[in-house]
Formats: sequence, C-alpha cells, structure tokens
Amino acid sequence: MSDKQMITELQKHFDTNQYGLGRTKFIEIREQLGLLHTRKQGHTPESIREVMIKLREAYPNAGIRDMISLLFHEYQLSVSRRVVETYFVTYEAHLIRQRKARRLQRRRFWAAGVNDIWAVDQHDKWLHFGLVLHTGIEPFSGRILWIKVWHSNRNPQLILSYYLETISDFGCAYNSNGGDNSHHTDSPNLTDIPMVTQSDPGTENFGIANAQTMLRQMHDPSLAGFVQHRWMRTKKNIMPEIAWSQLRKRFTPGFEDLLNQGVDAGWYDPDNTLQLMLFRWLFIPWIQNELDRYKHHINNTRKRRDRNTILPHGVPMMIHTSAEDYGALDFKYAANRLQYHGKQLNITLIDECYALLGLPAVHRCSIWTIYLQLLEHLQERAELPPMLINVDDRSASNVNDLPLLGGLADLPDNDYYMGGVGSGRGLQEEHMHALDVLERDNEPQLDDTGNDGDTFGTASGPSLWVDRFSDTESEVDDDLDAMA
Repeated sequence: MSDKQMITELQKHFDTNQYGLGRTKFIEIREQLGLLHTRKQGHTPESIREVMIKLREAYPNAGIRDMISLLFHEYQLSVSRRVVETYFVTYEAHLIRQRKARRLQRRRFWAAGVNDIWAVDQHDKWLHFGLVLHTGIEPFSGRILWIKVWHSNRNPQLILSYYLETISDFGCAYNSNGGDNSHHTDSPNLTDIPMVTQSDPGTENFGIANAQTMLRQMHDPSLAGFVQHRWMRTKKNIMPEIAWSQLRKRFTPGFEDLLNQGVDAGWYDPDNTLQLMLFRWLFIPWIQNELDRYKHHINNTRKRRDRNTILPHGVPMMIHTSAEDYGALDFKYAANRLQYHGKQLNITLIDECYALLGLPAVHRCSIWTIYLQLLEHLQERAELPPMLINVDDRSASNVNDLPLLGGLADLPDNDYYMGGVGSGRGLQEEHMHALDVLERDNEPQLDDTGNDGDTFGTASGPSLWVDRFSDTESEVDDDLDAMA
C-alpha cells in the first residue's frame, strides 16, 4: 500500500475538518516507527536467506507472491519481487520446476456484493491425526471470516459458535449504501450479519441455518416462511473449496510433515487416550494460532490481478470493510447481538505438568519435545483421571444435535445466483441505481488541462452477476509469471 493510500485510510478514522495529516509528516512518523519501504530496507538475496530457510520449513510450496507477503507479515521485511525472484533462481531452482508443472483450473462463482453470502465448510484431511478444520468465507471480498481447528466439526453447536463469535467480533457500526436494510445504528446491542449463509447439506450446519434465519426474520417480517440459508445440494460450495485448495497448497504441507514426524516416530497414537488428550491440549492451541496468522496474512494481502474476473481488485480486508471505495455495495444487515459460549479443552493435570516444565514457549521446533516431556510427567502421575468417555468423535453418537427449524421453504433457486439480495432474486432497481451513483462518484475529475485530478476513485461497480475465479486456481502459477 502506498503512502497516499495509507493516508486515505487513516483519514476515515479522524475528523479531517479539525485535524490534518500531510504526506511529509506521515512519512516522518512512519520512519520514526521503523516502518521503512522496500528501497530503504535494501534487502538482497543473501540478506534474506536465513529467514527464507525458516519460512520454507513451514511453507514448502509458497511462491513469489506468498513469500513476499510472508516476509512482510511474519518478519516485517519489505522485499522487492526482483530480490525474491533472484533468490528463487539462485537457491531454489528445483522448486521452480515443480511449481510450473501445476495445471490450470478454473471455477465460477456469483455474488452481488459484500456480505451478500457467507459460505461455510468443513475439512477432514487431518482426521487421521485427530484434527479437523472449519472455515467461513465472505466470497465477494475473499475475506476469511474464520478458520478453526478442533477435534470435531460435526457438532452443530460448536459450528454455530464460530458464526456467533464472528458476528460479535464485527461489532455493530453500520452504514447502509443501498442494501435492503437501509438504516444506520450505533447500538451496542446490534451487530452485522450477511443476507444469507451457505453450506453443504449436513446436520452440523443446522445451528448456523437456524440462527441466520431467526436473526433475519426478526428484522424483516417479509422473509417469513423462507430459510435464510442456502443448501448446496446440486451446486458446489465453490468458495470454501477454493479456500481449502489454497490452504493445502500454502499452509498444510509443512505442518503435515511436522505432525507425521511424531506419528512416524511412535510418539503419538490417536488410539492411545492419554496421548490423544495431551496432543489436543498442546497442538490445537498452537495450530489455531498458526491458522490465525495465516488468516491475517491472506486477508491483508492484495490478490494477484485476474483479467477473467470483474470483482474489485485489492486487499480482502479493505474490500470487506470499505466496499464503497471499490464501487461495490455492502449488504450487511444490522441484527440483534446474540451471546455465545466458546468451548475450551481444559485439563488441570496437564496444566500442572506444563507449569513444572517452566511454561516453555511452544513453536514448531519445540512442540514435540514439550509433548514428550509432558507425556513422561503424566505417565509418572499415580492420580491419572479416567478420560475414556467419548474421546472417539469419529464413532461416538452426537449428543449435541440441533433440529432444523420446521415449516420453512428454500429461497428461490436461480441458475447461478445463490445470494439473498432481493429475497434471493438478485439485484433490484434501487441497487442498480446505487451502483450507478458509486460509478459516477468514482469517475476521475478532469481539470482544465484535461488531466485527472487527485482523486482516489476505483473501478466501476459489478453487474448483476459477478464472475469469480480463484486467485490461485485460475493461474498457471503466480510465482513465476515474470520468469516463464
């Protein structure tokens, strides 16, 4: 992000009639904080090598764009593309050939604007470790709303807690710019929700479907009789599938290698109850922290521009929070805030043993050592409590099932559009007018010489149907387009 763009974003958070912030002063403050741009940091392939080796352990498949982002978000290093390209050619030529061999895949998704749809999905690729994942995606901006790791993703109350936690974190500041719910509120009892939620069929998603439906119907009686959730029965739940594909490419290889290390060495057996409970206690919080860092870096990194999509191009977090700056509508809906109670794995005995070890820092180089030390302490304790009750989540019956609200019909089904705008029918006349206003406001202002003025406009708004391609699936490889 340029200095001008950062100043523009900062100006949204203070009264510009009372305070000012010029570019010169901003640069002075930024440099005093040690936030130097790429040229002033002056990195070379040799100066970043030690950090690159560490990152490669965790992210063995990361390409140029991912590495530039990781260097910035993980180590606060601003490194030019040219330097990273040179590093790859010099030290990782064999990985270049592997990445260029991947095939092109394209998929299509349709959305009307920000918060039209939230799509959720589970991921079971780590089930053999006793771990499963769950995610929520805002498709239009590409923002990851949540990505969670636990030992089960089939409990509808647990899945519901992810949704409620997210809408609670988003807060309640609401400013309608043409959505169906046209009012403004700052009430602490309200929060923002999407028009509809979306998932594959499955009882684990009943909690989200029920909560989304009740919250929407409480504020819009015209929605009575229709569930405000889309069940992707014949159509694919594309956006979460793309997110899982990106995770499999960018995140999981390095972590799977680490998890397999313990299994292959015989340190961890998911069928051993003590080892399973210790593994959950130690690994789940650590992996969740790593997933949160992954989410932060994806949400705050500009995606590769794709000529096949007409969605706004920018940082997902900024598109999601400032849709109007990108010529798009935000359909978030102000609803009553609900309470949730998150679940935590809390085993006092393991806490005590961890304290005896001196509370060592947990990271990828220490986690198995800490695990083995804790296991040794636990095996020596005579007062081990019985922990054999329903630890096998794969076969145990789910006592937390929630029934789906009865007597409700699905929203109208369209050939492609699966959102909730216009009660499921898509953009209406008032939305098209709002898009026209945004497009007109974002046109460059010409001065007397015919040059465009100092405006911060963006591309025109989306049409009724928005063609969404994966930023990673739709490219031959984002790593080496400059070297191909």
